[in-house]
Amino acid sequence: MSDHCSSSPSPIDPRSGFCSETKTFHSLSPPVPLPSPSLALSFPCFTFSFLPSPLPLHPAYIDSSTGLSLSFPGLLSQVHSLTTHLHSRISKGDVVLVLSPAGLTVPVLYFALLSLGAVVSPANPASTSHEISRLVSISKPSLAFVTSSTSHKLPLELPFILLDSSDFKSFLEPLHYNNYGEFDTDVNRVVYQSDPAAILYSSGTTGRVKGVVLTHRNFIVGVAPLVAAVRTCTVPAILMLTVPLFHIYGFVYVLKTVALGETVVMQTERFNARQTLRAVEQFRVTNLPLAPPALLALVRIAEEEGLKWDLSSLRMVYCSGAPLGKELIHRFSRCFLNVQFGQGYGMTESSGGCFRLYGQEGTKYSGSVGRLVSGCEAKIVDPVTGVALPPSCPGEIWIRGQQIMKGYVGDVESTSTTIDHEGWLKTGDLGFINDDGFLFVVDRLKELIKCRGYQVPPVELEDLLQMHPDITEAAVIPYPDEEAGQVPMAFIVRRPGSNLNDKQIKDFISEQVAPYKRIRHVFFIDSIPKNLSGKILRRKLRELASVQMGSRL
Repeated sequence: MSDHCSSSPSPIDPRSGFCSETKTFHSLSPPVPLPSPSLALSFPCFTFSFLPSPLPLHPAYIDSSTGLSLSFPGLLSQVHSLTTHLHSRISKGDVVLVLSPAGLTVPVLYFALLSLGAVVSPANPASTSHEISRLVSISKPSLAFVTSSTSHKLPLELPFILLDSSDFKSFLEPLHYNNYGEFDTDVNRVVYQSDPAAILYSSGTTGRVKGVVLTHRNFIVGVAPLVAAVRTCTVPAILMLTVPLFHIYGFVYVLKTVALGETVVMQTERFNARQTLRAVEQFRVTNLPLAPPALLALVRIAEEEGLKWDLSSLRMVYCSGAPLGKELIHRFSRCFLNVQFGQGYGMTESSGGCFRLYGQEGTKYSGSVGRLVSGCEAKIVDPVTGVALPPSCPGEIWIRGQQIMKGYVGDVESTSTTIDHEGWLKTGDLGFINDDGFLFVVDRLKELIKCRGYQVPPVELEDLLQMHPDITEAAVIPYPDEEAGQVPMAFIVRRPGSNLNDKQIKDFISEQVAPYKRIRHVFFIDSIPKNLSGKILRRKLRELASVQMGSRL
Protein backbone atom coordinates (compact mmCIF):
# COMPACT_ATOMS: atom_id res chain seq x y z
CA MET A 1 0.00 0.00 0.00
CA SER A 2 1.34 3.41 -0.88
CA ASP A 3 -0.68 5.76 1.36
CA HIS A 4 1.03 5.76 4.76
CA CYS A 5 1.07 8.58 7.31
CA SER A 6 4.53 8.67 8.88
CA SER A 7 4.76 12.12 10.50
CA SER A 8 4.72 12.48 14.28
CA PRO A 9 2.30 12.84 15.93
CA SER A 10 0.34 10.47 13.73
CA PRO A 11 -2.42 12.14 11.71
CA ILE A 12 -4.41 8.86 11.83
CA ASP A 13 -7.43 9.27 14.09
CA PRO A 14 -7.38 6.37 16.60
CA ARG A 15 -11.19 6.27 16.62
CA SER A 16 -12.06 6.36 12.91
CA GLY A 17 -8.76 5.34 11.32
CA PHE A 18 -8.97 8.44 9.11
CA CYS A 19 -5.67 9.90 7.95
CA SER A 20 -6.07 13.66 7.66
CA GLU A 21 -3.13 13.96 5.25
CA THR A 22 -4.18 11.35 2.68
CA LYS A 23 -7.96 11.40 3.35
CA THR A 24 -7.75 7.63 3.64
CA PHE A 25 -9.38 5.37 6.24
CA HIS A 26 -7.06 2.70 7.67
CA SER A 27 -7.93 -0.51 9.50
CA LEU A 28 -7.59 -0.25 13.28
CA SER A 29 -7.26 -4.03 13.63
CA PRO A 30 -3.80 -5.39 14.36
CA PRO A 31 -1.86 -6.67 11.32
CA VAL A 32 -2.48 -10.31 10.45
CA PRO A 33 0.59 -12.44 9.66
CA LEU A 34 0.73 -13.29 5.98
CA PRO A 35 3.10 -15.46 3.95
CA SER A 36 5.56 -13.64 1.71
CA PRO A 37 3.86 -12.85 -1.62
CA SER A 38 6.74 -14.45 -3.53
CA LEU A 39 6.33 -17.80 -1.76
CA ALA A 40 4.96 -20.60 -3.94
CA LEU A 41 1.75 -21.40 -2.07
CA SER A 42 -1.70 -22.46 -3.23
CA PHE A 43 -4.82 -21.51 -1.33
CA PRO A 44 -5.56 -25.17 -0.40
CA CYS A 45 -2.04 -25.62 1.05
CA PHE A 46 -2.49 -22.42 3.05
CA THR A 47 -5.89 -23.60 4.28
CA PHE A 48 -4.78 -27.12 5.22
CA SER A 49 -1.72 -25.77 7.05
CA PHE A 50 -3.97 -24.66 9.92
CA LEU A 51 -5.33 -28.16 10.57
CA PRO A 52 -4.03 -29.77 13.76
CA SER A 53 -2.43 -33.17 14.09
CA PRO A 54 -4.14 -35.48 14.61
CA LEU A 55 -6.97 -34.27 12.41
CA PRO A 56 -10.28 -33.22 14.03
CA LEU A 57 -12.72 -36.04 14.74
CA HIS A 58 -15.90 -34.06 14.07
CA PRO A 59 -17.28 -33.78 10.48
CA ALA A 60 -15.96 -31.23 8.02
CA TYR A 61 -19.20 -31.19 6.01
CA ILE A 62 -22.74 -32.48 6.59
CA ASP A 63 -25.56 -32.68 4.04
CA SER A 64 -28.59 -31.30 5.92
CA SER A 65 -31.04 -33.18 3.69
CA THR A 66 -29.57 -36.67 4.02
CA GLY A 67 -27.46 -36.39 7.16
CA LEU A 68 -24.47 -37.81 5.26
CA SER A 69 -21.16 -36.36 6.40
CA LEU A 70 -17.53 -36.08 5.31
CA SER A 71 -14.80 -36.20 7.95
CA PHE A 72 -11.59 -34.18 7.83
CA PRO A 73 -9.51 -37.30 7.04
CA GLY A 74 -12.11 -38.21 4.44
CA LEU A 75 -11.95 -34.72 2.93
CA LEU A 76 -8.18 -34.81 2.59
CA SER A 77 -8.31 -38.32 1.21
CA GLN A 78 -10.90 -37.41 -1.43
CA VAL A 79 -9.08 -34.21 -2.42
CA HIS A 80 -5.84 -36.16 -2.83
CA SER A 81 -7.51 -38.95 -4.83
CA LEU A 82 -9.34 -36.53 -7.10
CA THR A 83 -6.20 -34.45 -7.64
CA THR A 84 -4.33 -37.60 -8.64
CA HIS A 85 -7.00 -38.68 -11.13
CA LEU A 86 -7.28 -35.22 -12.70
CA HIS A 87 -3.55 -34.55 -12.83
CA SER A 88 -3.09 -35.82 -16.40
CA ARG A 89 -6.31 -34.29 -17.68
CA ILE A 90 -6.08 -30.72 -16.36
CA SER A 91 -3.10 -28.42 -16.93
CA LYS A 92 -2.10 -25.52 -14.74
CA GLY A 93 -4.01 -22.40 -15.80
CA ASP A 94 -6.90 -24.32 -17.39
CA VAL A 95 -10.27 -22.72 -16.68
CA VAL A 96 -12.79 -25.28 -15.40
CA LEU A 97 -16.51 -24.53 -15.28
CA VAL A 98 -18.47 -25.99 -12.37
CA LEU A 99 -22.22 -26.20 -12.86
CA SER A 100 -23.67 -28.10 -9.93
CA PRO A 101 -26.09 -27.73 -7.03
CA ALA A 102 -24.56 -27.66 -3.55
CA GLY A 103 -23.31 -31.03 -2.31
CA LEU A 104 -20.51 -32.71 -0.39
CA THR A 105 -18.45 -33.21 -3.54
CA VAL A 106 -18.37 -29.51 -4.48
CA PRO A 107 -15.79 -28.32 -1.91
CA VAL A 108 -13.74 -31.46 -2.65
CA LEU A 109 -13.74 -30.49 -6.32
CA TYR A 110 -12.84 -26.85 -5.53
CA PHE A 111 -9.86 -27.89 -3.40
CA ALA A 112 -8.63 -30.42 -5.96
CA LEU A 113 -8.82 -27.99 -8.88
CA LEU A 114 -7.12 -25.21 -6.93
CA SER A 115 -4.37 -27.63 -5.87
CA LEU A 116 -3.69 -28.39 -9.54
CA GLY A 117 -3.41 -24.71 -10.39
CA ALA A 118 -6.62 -24.80 -12.41
CA VAL A 119 -8.92 -21.77 -12.43
CA VAL A 120 -12.27 -22.66 -10.85
CA SER A 121 -15.25 -20.97 -12.48
CA PRO A 122 -18.51 -21.88 -10.71
CA ALA A 123 -21.84 -20.81 -12.17
CA ASN A 124 -25.47 -20.87 -11.09
CA PRO A 125 -26.92 -24.30 -11.98
CA ALA A 126 -30.30 -22.63 -12.48
CA SER A 127 -28.93 -20.55 -15.39
CA THR A 128 -30.37 -21.10 -18.83
CA SER A 129 -28.40 -22.51 -21.76
CA HIS A 130 -28.18 -19.03 -23.24
CA GLU A 131 -26.78 -17.61 -19.98
CA ILE A 132 -24.24 -20.42 -19.69
CA SER A 133 -23.10 -19.81 -23.27
CA ARG A 134 -22.48 -16.19 -22.37
CA LEU A 135 -20.39 -17.20 -19.34
CA VAL A 136 -18.44 -19.72 -21.41
CA SER A 137 -17.64 -17.03 -23.97
CA ILE A 138 -16.23 -14.89 -21.13
CA SER A 139 -14.11 -17.41 -19.22
CA LYS A 140 -13.35 -19.87 -22.07
CA PRO A 141 -13.20 -23.08 -20.00
CA SER A 142 -11.51 -26.20 -21.38
CA LEU A 143 -13.59 -28.58 -19.22
CA ALA A 144 -16.78 -28.56 -17.17
CA PHE A 145 -17.98 -30.49 -14.13
CA VAL A 146 -21.74 -30.85 -14.20
CA THR A 147 -24.56 -33.10 -13.01
CA SER A 148 -27.12 -35.06 -14.98
CA SER A 149 -29.58 -32.22 -14.44
CA THR A 150 -27.29 -29.48 -15.78
CA SER A 151 -25.19 -31.10 -18.52
CA HIS A 152 -27.70 -30.27 -21.29
CA LYS A 153 -27.11 -26.55 -20.72
CA LEU A 154 -23.50 -26.66 -21.91
CA PRO A 155 -22.37 -25.71 -25.41
CA LEU A 156 -21.92 -28.90 -27.45
CA GLU A 157 -18.19 -28.37 -27.96
CA LEU A 158 -17.35 -28.16 -24.23
CA PRO A 159 -16.25 -31.54 -22.75
CA PHE A 160 -17.59 -32.38 -19.31
CA ILE A 161 -17.44 -34.84 -16.41
CA LEU A 162 -20.58 -35.87 -14.55
CA LEU A 163 -20.29 -35.39 -10.79
CA ASP A 164 -23.09 -37.88 -10.13
CA SER A 165 -21.60 -40.61 -12.33
CA SER A 166 -19.99 -43.83 -11.07
CA ASP A 167 -16.74 -42.85 -12.83
CA PHE A 168 -16.44 -39.63 -10.84
CA LYS A 169 -17.31 -41.40 -7.60
CA SER A 170 -14.47 -43.83 -8.29
CA PHE A 171 -12.13 -40.80 -8.51
CA LEU A 172 -12.83 -40.19 -4.81
CA GLU A 173 -11.86 -43.67 -3.65
CA PRO A 174 -9.03 -43.60 -1.08
CA LEU A 175 -5.41 -43.54 -2.16
CA HIS A 176 -2.36 -43.27 0.06
CA TYR A 177 -2.12 -39.79 1.56
CA ASN A 178 -0.27 -38.05 4.35
CA ASN A 179 -2.33 -37.85 7.54
CA TYR A 180 -1.13 -34.29 8.08
CA GLY A 181 -2.92 -33.11 5.00
CA GLU A 182 0.20 -32.78 2.85
CA PHE A 183 0.02 -33.94 -0.76
CA ASP A 184 2.72 -35.89 -2.54
CA THR A 185 4.96 -33.65 -4.63
CA ASP A 186 4.37 -35.75 -7.73
CA VAL A 187 0.67 -34.84 -7.60
CA ASN A 188 0.66 -31.17 -6.67
CA ARG A 189 2.01 -28.60 -9.06
CA VAL A 190 3.95 -25.51 -8.11
CA VAL A 191 1.34 -22.81 -7.68
CA TYR A 192 2.24 -19.20 -6.96
CA GLN A 193 0.04 -16.86 -4.97
CA SER A 194 -0.13 -14.51 -7.94
CA ASP A 195 -1.63 -17.27 -10.12
CA PRO A 196 -5.34 -16.98 -10.92
CA ALA A 197 -7.46 -19.24 -8.72
CA ALA A 198 -11.04 -18.50 -9.74
CA ILE A 199 -13.24 -16.65 -12.18
CA LEU A 200 -16.48 -15.66 -10.50
CA TYR A 201 -19.23 -13.84 -12.30
CA SER A 202 -20.37 -10.36 -11.33
CA SER A 203 -22.33 -7.53 -12.84
CA GLY A 204 -19.89 -5.11 -11.19
CA THR A 205 -21.14 -1.54 -11.36
CA THR A 206 -22.56 -1.61 -14.90
CA GLY A 207 -25.12 -4.43 -14.88
CA ARG A 208 -23.29 -6.37 -17.63
CA VAL A 209 -21.96 -9.78 -16.58
CA LYS A 210 -18.18 -9.92 -16.24
CA GLY A 211 -15.69 -12.56 -15.13
CA VAL A 212 -13.83 -11.52 -11.97
CA VAL A 213 -10.31 -12.99 -11.83
CA LEU A 214 -9.24 -13.73 -8.25
CA THR A 215 -5.81 -15.07 -7.33
CA HIS A 216 -4.63 -17.48 -4.65
CA ARG A 217 -3.16 -14.42 -2.87
CA ASN A 218 -6.57 -12.71 -2.92
CA PHE A 219 -8.14 -15.64 -1.09
CA ILE A 220 -5.24 -16.06 1.33
CA VAL A 221 -5.38 -12.38 2.30
CA GLY A 222 -9.17 -12.47 2.53
CA VAL A 223 -9.32 -15.56 4.72
CA ALA A 224 -6.38 -14.73 7.02
CA PRO A 225 -8.34 -12.14 9.13
CA LEU A 226 -11.20 -14.62 9.53
CA VAL A 227 -8.79 -17.24 10.81
CA ALA A 228 -7.17 -14.73 13.18
CA ALA A 229 -10.56 -13.61 14.51
CA VAL A 230 -11.65 -17.06 15.67
CA ARG A 231 -8.37 -18.78 16.53
CA THR A 232 -9.06 -18.07 20.20
CA CYS A 233 -12.25 -20.17 20.16
CA THR A 234 -11.72 -23.49 21.93
CA VAL A 235 -14.83 -25.17 20.49
CA PRO A 236 -15.09 -25.11 16.68
CA ALA A 237 -18.27 -23.61 15.28
CA ILE A 238 -20.97 -25.61 13.54
CA LEU A 239 -21.96 -23.43 10.65
CA MET A 240 -25.00 -23.86 8.42
CA LEU A 241 -24.43 -22.64 4.88
CA THR A 242 -27.59 -21.54 3.08
CA VAL A 243 -25.91 -19.25 0.53
CA PRO A 244 -24.95 -20.66 -2.91
CA LEU A 245 -21.47 -22.10 -3.35
CA PHE A 246 -20.95 -20.42 -6.75
CA HIS A 247 -21.34 -16.95 -5.19
CA ILE A 248 -18.32 -15.30 -3.53
CA TYR A 249 -20.15 -15.47 -0.18
CA GLY A 250 -20.59 -19.24 -0.26
CA PHE A 251 -17.37 -19.94 -2.19
CA VAL A 252 -15.17 -18.40 0.52
CA TYR A 253 -17.20 -19.75 3.43
CA VAL A 254 -17.25 -23.37 2.28
CA LEU A 255 -13.45 -23.36 1.94
CA LYS A 256 -12.31 -21.13 4.83
CA THR A 257 -14.13 -23.24 7.42
CA VAL A 258 -11.57 -26.01 6.88
CA ALA A 259 -8.78 -23.71 8.12
CA LEU A 260 -10.82 -23.12 11.27
CA GLY A 261 -11.62 -26.79 11.83
CA GLU A 262 -15.33 -25.94 11.69
CA THR A 263 -18.22 -28.13 10.61
CA VAL A 264 -20.35 -26.93 7.69
CA VAL A 265 -23.95 -28.09 7.57
CA MET A 266 -24.72 -27.66 3.89
CA GLN A 267 -28.24 -26.84 2.75
CA THR A 268 -28.41 -28.73 -0.52
CA GLU A 269 -31.99 -27.84 -1.42
CA ARG A 270 -33.71 -24.53 -2.13
CA PHE A 271 -33.81 -22.28 0.93
CA ASN A 272 -36.73 -22.94 3.22
CA ALA A 273 -36.92 -21.03 6.48
CA ARG A 274 -38.64 -23.78 8.45
CA GLN A 275 -36.22 -26.43 7.23
CA THR A 276 -33.33 -24.14 8.18
CA LEU A 277 -34.62 -23.71 11.73
CA ARG A 278 -35.25 -27.44 11.96
CA ALA A 279 -31.68 -28.12 10.85
CA VAL A 280 -30.31 -25.66 13.43
CA GLU A 281 -32.05 -27.75 16.07
CA GLN A 282 -31.05 -31.14 14.59
CA PHE A 283 -27.35 -30.39 14.01
CA ARG A 284 -26.86 -27.95 16.93
CA VAL A 285 -25.79 -25.17 14.59
CA THR A 286 -23.91 -22.29 16.24
CA ASN A 287 -23.32 -19.89 13.33
CA LEU A 288 -25.74 -19.06 10.54
CA PRO A 289 -24.60 -16.85 7.61
CA LEU A 290 -27.54 -15.60 5.56
CA ALA A 291 -28.53 -13.35 2.68
CA PRO A 292 -31.04 -10.58 3.59
CA PRO A 293 -34.13 -12.29 2.08
CA ALA A 294 -33.41 -15.40 4.18
CA LEU A 295 -33.06 -13.28 7.32
CA LEU A 296 -36.41 -11.63 6.62
CA ALA A 297 -38.04 -15.05 6.12
CA LEU A 298 -36.74 -16.28 9.51
CA VAL A 299 -37.95 -13.11 11.25
CA ARG A 300 -41.42 -13.41 9.74
CA ILE A 301 -41.79 -17.00 10.92
CA ALA A 302 -40.67 -16.02 14.40
CA GLU A 303 -43.12 -13.11 14.52
CA GLU A 304 -46.10 -15.00 13.12
CA GLU A 305 -45.67 -18.50 14.51
CA GLY A 306 -43.15 -18.22 17.30
CA LEU A 307 -39.98 -20.28 17.53
CA LYS A 308 -41.06 -23.91 17.92
CA TRP A 309 -37.54 -25.30 17.59
CA ASP A 310 -34.73 -25.65 20.09
CA LEU A 311 -32.32 -22.95 18.96
CA SER A 312 -30.28 -22.83 22.15
CA SER A 313 -27.10 -23.77 20.25
CA LEU A 314 -27.33 -20.74 17.92
CA ARG A 315 -24.80 -18.05 18.89
CA MET A 316 -24.40 -15.89 15.80
CA VAL A 317 -26.38 -14.91 12.71
CA TYR A 318 -24.33 -13.12 10.08
CA CYS A 319 -25.85 -11.27 7.13
CA SER A 320 -24.23 -9.94 3.97
CA GLY A 321 -24.88 -9.55 0.26
CA ALA A 322 -27.22 -6.53 0.16
CA PRO A 323 -28.13 -3.47 2.26
CA LEU A 324 -30.10 -4.27 5.41
CA GLY A 325 -32.41 -1.82 7.17
CA LYS A 326 -32.18 -1.02 10.89
CA GLU A 327 -35.77 -2.02 11.53
CA LEU A 328 -35.22 -5.58 10.29
CA ILE A 329 -32.17 -5.89 12.54
CA HIS A 330 -34.24 -4.70 15.52
CA ARG A 331 -37.00 -7.17 14.66
CA PHE A 332 -34.44 -9.95 14.50
CA SER A 333 -33.05 -9.00 17.92
CA ARG A 334 -36.53 -9.02 19.45
CA CYS A 335 -37.25 -12.51 18.10
CA PHE A 336 -33.85 -14.14 18.64
CA LEU A 337 -33.03 -12.84 22.10
CA ASN A 338 -29.74 -14.59 22.84
CA VAL A 339 -28.29 -14.58 19.33
CA GLN A 340 -25.62 -12.08 18.32
CA PHE A 341 -25.96 -10.37 14.96
CA GLY A 342 -23.16 -9.58 12.55
CA GLN A 343 -22.90 -7.92 9.17
CA GLY A 344 -20.27 -7.52 6.50
CA TYR A 345 -19.59 -5.64 3.31
CA GLY A 346 -17.61 -6.60 0.26
CA MET A 347 -17.87 -7.52 -3.39
CA THR A 348 -16.88 -10.32 -5.69
CA GLU A 349 -14.23 -7.89 -6.91
CA SER A 350 -12.79 -7.67 -3.38
CA SER A 351 -12.83 -11.46 -2.92
CA GLY A 352 -15.36 -11.11 -0.13
CA GLY A 353 -15.67 -8.95 2.97
CA CYS A 354 -13.65 -5.79 3.60
CA PHE A 355 -15.77 -4.53 6.50
CA ARG A 356 -17.12 -6.73 9.32
CA LEU A 357 -19.28 -6.22 12.38
CA TYR A 358 -19.68 -8.78 15.17
CA GLY A 359 -21.17 -9.17 18.62
CA GLN A 360 -22.04 -6.23 20.86
CA GLU A 361 -20.94 -3.72 18.21
CA GLY A 362 -23.94 -4.89 16.18
CA THR A 363 -26.26 -3.46 18.84
CA LYS A 364 -24.42 -0.18 19.36
CA TYR A 365 -23.95 0.49 15.64
CA SER A 366 -27.16 -0.99 14.27
CA GLY A 367 -27.30 -0.63 10.49
CA SER A 368 -23.54 -0.54 10.08
CA VAL A 369 -21.63 -3.23 8.17
CA GLY A 370 -18.62 -2.81 10.45
CA ARG A 371 -15.04 -1.63 10.45
CA LEU A 372 -12.25 -2.23 7.96
CA VAL A 373 -10.60 -5.62 8.24
CA SER A 374 -6.86 -5.87 8.74
CA GLY A 375 -4.79 -4.82 5.74
CA CYS A 376 -7.59 -2.94 3.98
CA GLU A 377 -7.95 0.78 3.22
CA ALA A 378 -10.97 2.82 2.20
CA LYS A 379 -11.87 6.22 0.84
CA ILE A 380 -15.22 7.96 0.65
CA VAL A 381 -15.19 9.99 -2.55
CA ASP A 382 -17.53 12.71 -3.75
CA PRO A 383 -18.95 11.20 -6.98
CA VAL A 384 -19.17 14.62 -8.63
CA THR A 385 -15.88 16.32 -7.66
CA GLY A 386 -13.75 13.21 -7.02
CA VAL A 387 -12.59 14.69 -3.71
CA ALA A 388 -11.96 12.28 -0.81
CA LEU A 389 -14.25 13.10 2.12
CA PRO A 390 -13.79 13.09 5.93
CA PRO A 391 -15.80 10.97 8.41
CA SER A 392 -19.62 11.13 8.39
CA CYS A 393 -19.79 12.56 4.84
CA PRO A 394 -21.53 10.31 2.28
CA GLY A 395 -19.90 9.46 -1.02
CA GLU A 396 -18.81 6.54 -3.18
CA ILE A 397 -16.98 3.78 -1.29
CA TRP A 398 -13.50 3.02 -2.62
CA ILE A 399 -11.44 0.07 -1.32
CA ARG A 400 -7.78 -0.87 -1.64
CA GLY A 401 -5.81 -3.88 -0.45
CA GLN A 402 -4.25 -7.17 -1.45
CA GLN A 403 -7.65 -8.82 -1.67
CA ILE A 404 -8.72 -6.71 -4.67
CA MET A 405 -9.24 -8.70 -7.88
CA LYS A 406 -6.67 -9.06 -10.61
CA GLY A 407 -9.23 -7.69 -13.06
CA TYR A 408 -12.09 -8.66 -15.36
CA VAL A 409 -11.09 -11.45 -17.72
CA GLY A 410 -10.73 -10.21 -21.30
CA ASP A 411 -12.08 -6.76 -20.42
CA VAL A 412 -9.28 -4.22 -19.99
CA GLU A 413 -11.63 -1.26 -20.38
CA SER A 414 -13.97 -2.31 -17.56
CA THR A 415 -10.99 -3.17 -15.36
CA SER A 416 -9.39 0.25 -15.81
CA THR A 417 -12.74 1.95 -15.19
CA THR A 418 -13.28 0.04 -11.95
CA ILE A 419 -9.71 0.07 -10.56
CA ASP A 420 -7.74 3.31 -10.83
CA HIS A 421 -3.97 3.63 -11.34
CA GLU A 422 -3.37 3.66 -7.56
CA GLY A 423 -5.21 0.39 -7.05
CA TRP A 424 -8.47 1.79 -5.66
CA LEU A 425 -11.56 -0.30 -6.40
CA LYS A 426 -14.56 1.94 -7.09
CA THR A 427 -17.48 -0.01 -5.64
CA GLY A 428 -20.37 2.01 -7.05
CA ASP A 429 -21.94 1.96 -3.57
CA LEU A 430 -22.84 5.09 -1.63
CA GLY A 431 -22.06 5.27 2.07
CA PHE A 432 -20.17 6.97 4.87
CA ILE A 433 -17.76 6.02 7.66
CA ASN A 434 -18.63 7.56 11.02
CA ASP A 435 -16.33 9.03 13.66
CA ASP A 436 -15.80 5.57 15.17
CA GLY A 437 -14.76 3.99 11.87
CA PHE A 438 -18.00 2.12 11.13
CA LEU A 439 -19.27 2.00 7.56
CA PHE A 440 -22.93 2.63 6.74
CA VAL A 441 -23.98 1.71 3.20
CA VAL A 442 -26.77 3.93 1.92
CA ASP A 443 -27.48 2.43 -1.51
CA ARG A 444 -26.08 1.84 -4.96
CA LEU A 445 -24.88 5.16 -6.32
CA LYS A 446 -26.67 4.71 -9.62
CA GLU A 447 -29.95 3.74 -7.92
CA LEU A 448 -30.47 6.91 -5.89
CA ILE A 449 -33.68 8.73 -6.73
CA LYS A 450 -33.07 12.41 -7.61
CA CYS A 451 -36.27 14.20 -6.58
CA ARG A 452 -36.42 18.01 -6.69
CA GLY A 453 -32.66 18.17 -6.20
CA TYR A 454 -32.75 15.84 -3.19
CA GLN A 455 -31.32 12.32 -3.08
CA VAL A 456 -33.70 9.60 -1.93
CA PRO A 457 -32.18 6.16 -1.10
CA PRO A 458 -34.62 3.41 -2.16
CA VAL A 459 -33.44 1.22 0.73
CA GLU A 460 -34.74 3.76 3.26
CA LEU A 461 -38.26 3.59 1.83
CA GLU A 462 -38.11 -0.20 1.44
CA ASP A 463 -37.20 -0.54 5.10
CA LEU A 464 -40.25 1.53 6.09
CA LEU A 465 -42.58 -0.36 3.75
CA GLN A 466 -41.56 -3.71 5.19
CA MET A 467 -42.71 -2.50 8.61
CA HIS A 468 -46.33 -2.53 7.36
CA PRO A 469 -48.08 -5.69 8.60
CA ASP A 470 -49.77 -6.30 5.23
CA ILE A 471 -46.60 -6.01 3.13
CA THR A 472 -44.49 -9.12 2.57
CA GLU A 473 -41.88 -7.57 0.27
CA ALA A 474 -41.22 -4.14 -1.20
CA ALA A 475 -38.92 -2.51 -3.72
CA VAL A 476 -38.58 1.13 -4.75
CA ILE A 477 -37.22 2.59 -8.00
CA PRO A 478 -37.09 6.06 -9.56
CA TYR A 479 -39.82 7.04 -12.02
CA PRO A 480 -39.48 10.01 -14.42
CA ASP A 481 -41.49 13.09 -13.50
CA GLU A 482 -41.62 16.26 -15.58
CA GLU A 483 -41.75 18.58 -12.59
CA ALA A 484 -39.65 16.77 -9.97
CA GLY A 485 -37.18 14.96 -12.25
CA GLN A 486 -37.79 11.62 -10.56
CA VAL A 487 -40.24 10.36 -7.94
CA PRO A 488 -40.31 7.14 -5.88
CA MET A 489 -42.31 4.24 -7.30
CA ALA A 490 -43.01 1.22 -5.09
CA PHE A 491 -43.52 -2.42 -6.04
CA ILE A 492 -45.43 -4.24 -3.33
CA VAL A 493 -46.04 -7.90 -2.50
CA ARG A 494 -49.13 -8.03 -0.28
CA ARG A 495 -49.63 -10.55 2.47
CA PRO A 496 -52.02 -13.29 1.24
CA GLY A 497 -55.62 -12.29 1.86
CA SER A 498 -54.77 -8.60 2.30
CA ASN A 499 -56.83 -5.88 0.58
CA LEU A 500 -54.18 -3.22 1.07
CA ASN A 501 -54.51 -0.52 -1.61
CA ASP A 502 -52.16 2.07 -3.07
CA LYS A 503 -53.66 5.00 -1.13
CA GLN A 504 -53.09 3.23 2.18
CA ILE A 505 -49.48 2.62 1.23
CA LYS A 506 -48.90 6.23 0.18
CA ASP A 507 -50.48 7.50 3.41
CA PHE A 508 -48.40 5.07 5.49
CA ILE A 509 -45.17 6.44 4.02
CA SER A 510 -46.28 10.10 3.98
CA GLU A 511 -46.69 10.03 7.76
CA GLN A 512 -43.04 9.07 8.22
CA VAL A 513 -40.98 10.95 5.61
CA ALA A 514 -40.36 14.39 4.15
CA PRO A 515 -42.60 15.36 1.21
CA TYR A 516 -39.94 14.73 -1.45
CA LYS A 517 -39.56 11.12 -0.26
CA ARG A 518 -43.25 10.23 -0.58
CA ILE A 519 -44.30 7.29 -2.77
CA ARG A 520 -46.05 8.58 -5.90
CA HIS A 521 -46.81 5.34 -7.77
CA VAL A 522 -47.61 1.84 -6.48
CA PHE A 523 -47.68 -1.50 -8.30
CA PHE A 524 -48.72 -4.81 -6.75
CA ILE A 525 -46.76 -7.85 -7.94
CA ASP A 526 -46.38 -11.49 -6.92
CA SER A 527 -42.68 -11.36 -6.03
CA ILE A 528 -39.74 -8.97 -6.06
CA PRO A 529 -36.99 -10.08 -8.49
CA LYS A 530 -33.66 -10.54 -6.68
CA ASN A 531 -30.33 -12.13 -7.34
CA LEU A 532 -29.07 -14.91 -5.09
CA SER A 533 -27.23 -12.58 -2.72
CA GLY A 534 -30.48 -10.74 -2.06
CA LYS A 535 -29.92 -7.63 -4.17
CA ILE A 536 -33.08 -6.34 -5.82
CA LEU A 537 -32.96 -6.50 -9.62
CA ARG A 538 -34.18 -2.96 -10.19
CA ARG A 539 -33.49 -3.17 -13.91
CA LYS A 540 -36.27 -5.74 -14.24
CA LEU A 541 -38.58 -3.52 -12.21
CA ARG A 542 -37.81 -0.57 -14.49
CA GLU A 543 -38.68 -2.73 -17.49
CA LEU A 544 -41.97 -3.71 -15.85
CA ALA A 545 -42.75 -0.08 -15.03
CA SER A 546 -42.05 0.92 -18.63
CA VAL A 547 -44.62 -1.58 -19.86
CA GLN A 548 -47.22 -0.68 -17.24
CA MET A 549 -46.85 3.09 -17.48
CA GLY A 550 -46.10 3.32 -21.17
CA SER A 551 -42.91 5.22 -20.51
CA ARG A 552 -39.31 4.31 -21.10
CA LEU A 553 -37.20 4.34 -17.89
